[in-house]
Formats: sequence, C-alpha cells, structure tokens
Amino acid sequence: MLSTLELRNIIESSFLPQRCQCTLAQDRSLTVRVYDRTSERLDMTVTGINAEQLTSSRAISNLIAGLRADLAHSHVKQARRVNDSL
Repeated sequence: MLSTLELRNIIESSFLPQRCQCTLAQDRSLTVRVYDRTSERLDMTVTGINAEQLTSSRAISNLIAGLRADLAHSHVKQARRVNDSL
C-alpha cells in the first residue's frame, strides 16, 4: 500500500496546472478539492473517498478519471447557467 504522502502526491499532481488539495481524515477517508486555475476559486470538493480501496495503480487511475469527469461535467453545467442568463 502507498503511503499517504505518495497517494496525495499522485492525486494532486494529476490535476496540474490546476491546484488540487488532498487531505486524509482520521477514518482514512480522503477529501479532494480542485481550484480554478485563474481565479483560485474552489471548483469541486469530493469527500468520503475510501483510501483503503486505493491499493493499485488502476484504482487510483479510475478515481482520478472519475474526478476529472465530475469536474468537466460541473464546468459544462456552469457554462449553461451563464449562457441561459444572457
């Protein structure tokens, strides 16, 4: 199993050049926060990720892919709201 520091580094660096912050709670659940690249506004927060299940590179890759998809989906929803208000 990866150390907490290694796991955090993998997840956080996968979102570069955006800033990503990954924290581990005492119950071994992760919280991932991704910030907008230009404004530093919080774009996405995901809590309750079970770190115990991230035991392989595939599991970590699947988590990152899912987080990226969620982030892209939230950007599409925000763009629609802006366009609808114009």
